[in-house]
Amino acid sequence: MRRAAGALAGLVLSLFCAAAAAAQPAPVALIHIDGVINPVTMRLVELAIDRAQAQRSQALIIELDTPGGLERSMRGIVQRMLNADLPVIVYVAPTGARAASAGVFITMAAHVAAMAPATNIGAAHPVALGGGVDK
Repeated sequence: MRRAAGALAGLVLSLFCAAAAAAQPAPVALIHIDGVINPVTMRLVELAIDRAQAQRSQALIIELDTPGGLERSMRGIVQRMLNADLPVIVYVAPTGARAASAGVFITMAAHVAAMAPATNIGAAHPVALGGGVDK
């Protein structure tokens, strides 16, 4: 009886191990932002986060190269990243890329921020249209 129970336990354990080995790891989503931060960029990030969450991705990587952009769009991106149900990783790349102005805030809002060699970050001053002061 003990032998049969041991054999059954071994069989069940081997089935669980085989199922775990056959399981595919969740994908990692990737988008590229190369240019000015604007309402179109904000919508791209929103859609990418929604799609990554729907696909049950492990994370979303945003490859970023921007001179900066609009303050309102930057705020929308930052808020969406902070409220995402998955980790958002900002990777300033490729070599020579920058995360300037609004790009600084987007990078710093990420769960993980990384930079390729010979990239830079800085001059954190997003632009508001209309010349008014943000309140």
